[in-house]
Amino acid sequence: MLPKGKINRRQFVKGLGGAAIAGIGLPYVIPSLSLGQSGNSPSDKITLGFIGVGIQGSWLLKGFSLQQGCQIAAVCDVDEQKLKRAQNFVNENYTGTGCAAYRDFREVLARPDIDAVVIATPDHWHPVISIEACKAGKDVYCEKALALSVVEARQIVNTARRFGTVFQTGSMQRSDSKFRQACELVRNGFIGQVKSVRLFLGLKLGTSSFPIYPVACDLPAEPAPDVLDWDMWLGPSPWRPYNSIIAPPMDVQGWPHWRDYEDYAGGLMTDWGAHHYDIVQWGLGMDESGPVEIYPEDGKDVKMLTYKYANGTTVVRDDTMQYRSVEFTGTEGTVEVSREFIHATPQSLLRKRVGPEGTHLYKSGNHYANWLDSIRKRQKPVCDVEIGCRSATVCHLGIIAHRLGRPLKWDPVRERFVGDDEADRLLSRPIRSPWKLA
Repeated sequence: MLPKGKINRRQFVKGLGGAAIAGIGLPYVIPSLSLGQSGNSPSDKITLGFIGVGIQGSWLLKGFSLQQGCQIAAVCDVDEQKLKRAQNFVNENYTGTGCAAYRDFREVLARPDIDAVVIATPDHWHPVISIEACKAGKDVYCEKALALSVVEARQIVNTARRFGTVFQTGSMQRSDSKFRQACELVRNGFIGQVKSVRLFLGLKLGTSSFPIYPVACDLPAEPAPDVLDWDMWLGPSPWRPYNSIIAPPMDVQGWPHWRDYEDYAGGLMTDWGAHHYDIVQWGLGMDESGPVEIYPEDGKDVKMLTYKYANGTTVVRDDTMQYRSVEFTGTEGTVEVSREFIHATPQSLLRKRVGPEGTHLYKSGNHYANWLDSIRKRQKPVCDVEIGCRSATVCHLGIIAHRLGRPLKWDPVRERFVGDDEADRLLSRPIRSPWKLA
């Protein structure tokens, strides 16, 4: 729970969702090192619940377990094996054995002792769970891409603002000093007027190929494992039979391929694209806006997906680049940045320092700690929900242009295409009953 004397937002939120299953009380779990190092009592800690504990969720679980000032009280997953693994991890690394395990996220949200939730489900679940978490008075950390459609992303923002949610999007490159330095060089004019940006999403992750754009799923039916609630895994997406390529058993190595299919994700466009287009937006100062024109590959004049911003800057997804990186080119120089390096031409650009009157971007050295600190201070984190919405939107605009096979004009203020009802219809998706976004 939050420290005594601090304002707890849930005190002002009426009608807590899932009241029928509220009041499930379990002992707190306290990091064994936290008490010895900080002397904090359990009531000083932000109590967390984790929803989705697959590969990415497990990494987040480990990352947050190392942070001071929080405690993990619950884990949730529709796969019983992944759920048990996560519960065991928490109980083995914290004092006590009080980590509760749930297969329905609503039971986590109904617990009044949980202050915030970490959502690492497949993308198609992000909007429903995020919105319900905000309504239940929880602060939210949600993995990127924020949503599976532009309209859903905006609905998440609107709900988070309505309930005063401290909402961090899991675009961790915002908490990497190399990306911040590159964007500050761009924003402060050290490379001159920005003319173009190139980025490379990469065609492979590990040893398995992932498509740039999502495709329709035509995989054959297989028996669903007993440990998996397949209907709940599908959730708001259309029903289809189970296939292990989409949601493999826990002992299968490598990333699951639900990212390939349009009912669950957006291919590499919303996987790595949510990271790199996010940096493009940051560097161009477009965190509350976006491009105005989108040109899909046509095999003729447009070789790679291209965006144009109102100031004339073009952004090209360039598959010929050597590294999975983002490269800004201006009239006086170039800066290229990835998770491994930051390069500049001329190299002296890297010695430039932003003066007191210059543009200093939000400084965060730890994505987890930044969110936790923002919760305590009731302030926006480094990758606030609006940022996550806008970056996801850029990705989805590219997918829509590719799907229609023609250029599109976009109004980033109205968040609608210009004079294009056909394209507008692709800004949202149907939600399978009984789930809804309200």
